[in-house]
Amino acid sequence: MYCKILSGGVMGISADFVWVEVDIDTGLPSFSLVGSLGNEVRESRERVSVALKNAGFSLPAARITINLAPADVHKEGSGYDLPIAVGILEAMQYFPGESAEGILFLGELGLGGELKTVRGVLPIVQAAKAAGIRECIVPKGNAAEGAVIPGIIVRGAEHIGQVVEFLQKNGERAAERILPGNGERAAEKILPRTIVEAENLLRAKTSQYDDFAQVSGQGMAKRAAEIAAAGFHNLLLIGPPGAGKSMIAKRMPGILPPLSLEESLEVTGIYSVAGELKEGQALVTERPFRAPHHTSTSVALLGGGRYPRPGLISLAHKGILFMDELPEFRREVIDSMRQPLEERQVQIARVQENIAYPANIMLVAAMNPCPCGYYPDRNRCRCTEGQIRKYRGKVSGPIMDRIDLWVELQAVALKELQQKTGEETTAEIQKRVLRARKRQEERFAGSPNRSSRVYRFNADIRAEDVERFCPLDNAGKRLTERLYETLQLGARAYHRILKVARTIADLAGEEQIREEHLLEAAGYRPGEM
Repeated sequence: MYCKILSGGVMGISADFVWVEVDIDTGLPSFSLVGSLGNEVRESRERVSVALKNAGFSLPAARITINLAPADVHKEGSGYDLPIAVGILEAMQYFPGESAEGILFLGELGLGGELKTVRGVLPIVQAAKAAGIRECIVPKGNAAEGAVIPGIIVRGAEHIGQVVEFLQKNGERAAERILPGNGERAAEKILPRTIVEAENLLRAKTSQYDDFAQVSGQGMAKRAAEIAAAGFHNLLLIGPPGAGKSMIAKRMPGILPPLSLEESLEVTGIYSVAGELKEGQALVTERPFRAPHHTSTSVALLGGGRYPRPGLISLAHKGILFMDELPEFRREVIDSMRQPLEERQVQIARVQENIAYPANIMLVAAMNPCPCGYYPDRNRCRCTEGQIRKYRGKVSGPIMDRIDLWVELQAVALKELQQKTGEETTAEIQKRVLRARKRQEERFAGSPNRSSRVYRFNADIRAEDVERFCPLDNAGKRLTERLYETLQLGARAYHRILKVARTIADLAGEEQIREEHLLEAAGYRPGEM
């Protein structure tokens, strides 16, 4: 008896369909799996056979051959357990063959027949919807994740027996049913969200981050953080220990604009592939904030491995990657970020495949001015000029050139520490950021760019579009000529000053970039560090 069941796997953050072909024939009893399989897939033979036995389904004393097609695509993960089990049971005629038509199956089986969560459900459901597949059956813990995609039915099951019962009844309600897009609320214990509920959730989401009002003084650093958040610009904070660098960085997610639904689905897809979603979680609703330790490797930061997974820079997509003590990272790790910071994605090349992971991040970095941290206070700093140059030289010029805003913090005065009122709150700063973001949204919507990239923030503007989105009057052009010569700018630094000036003008509510905006933007690029 022959049958085939539809399933899927992920390659990078995109999905591929896989047909699980099952043939049961007379001959010596055996159970063979073929089709370019990874270790987890090969091990499914034992998981499936024991799970079916413990669930009350006896395997025949026959030759069972299972092929995962196409055979030239490598398969990884434990999500093929469920379609393999369903295919065996269909071949054994436990339910009518037409019951499984038009359904995509995905899930890992425990030895008792229970269904366990797997990675990559969201991108697979998205691909299924695009291909016109009518429904998917996944583990109950992944059901909420898939339910945010409108126009496709996602059913969450707890046990293989529940799936068989559903198929035996040829579509009658036996598995948990989630109907995204029709306004009905699904079972509360799964906490799913329809597409409308998801949009409302994102708009109503309150920040869980500490308040900027708790940061004493450091007005210039707060201003730079506001500009960075409004335009999604990279930021470097330089100052002695205790000046508030980490405090400011860790509060910045609270002033960023909320994720749009499109952005949330994109981020959730990455987290789904990386296995970072909590069980029952439907969406990532806050902009990511990732803070790698300075001992992190290039693979941990960028992603990779024998079968590549997203790294921290991709897990920070549409959010903040905070690199504290920047010079303490290994030089090769820092330099490996050159291309991702410029191209907004990570390219990973392997013999089997080439994978691109999104990496549209805001880099926020912090560092001391010298090894001891107290330069230029020579009453406390004993570092030699050579030691200071060596320390700062750990961060290469090309990386520094990709940072839009540099701010030097001084130690906080006692009077500012004792002051209990007068500091702006996160909510007050975010209001200005949101107004600037609204201006950017209107500008980019009315002027489609010449590249394929969709712009959302000023920092996204590519070099070929800078002059169009950041036009200058005659006074501004004369000023930029002087700045270009005085600061000895390169083309990249020049464009970054224009984009920062564009954001400063947006915060001021002005369409025309003025001289004061250019001067403030240039003030955040002090030339040689």
